[in-house]
Amino acid sequence: MKLLLDTHALIWALAGSRRLSGRAQAAIEDPDNEVLVSSISGWEIAIKKASGKLEIPDDLTAAIEGAGFRERPILLADARRLESLPDHHRDPFDRMLVAQALVDGIPIVSRDPHVARYPVQVLW
Repeated sequence: MKLLLDTHALIWALAGSRRLSGRAQAAIEDPDNEVLVSSISGWEIAIKKASGKLEIPDDLTAAIEGAGFRERPILLADARRLESLPDHHRDPFDRMLVAQALVDGIPIVSRDPHVARYPVQVLW
């Protein structure tokens, strides 16, 4: 199964945090699953790190690759899908992650209740 990590799930997975649910942790660690990390998460992390709101190692790419996760770029199809999403959530990063999960037809690993309001499968 493929799954897409919300940014908080990515950060917690890389840190080995207990903040991940057992179900999310098991899905991320399952070697049969393909774990995707959106480039939008890299953008969100860079913005928050630059503003001092987040501390994370400098080499995020190496950490992602070391965890065996695969990068998911932003596509024009994602932007088109984003246009049709209801306005349940003002966070542009989360809205793009939802659009990507919908385009790919895969679950998103997220504990955000706003994400769960969209017609997307949420794994938590």
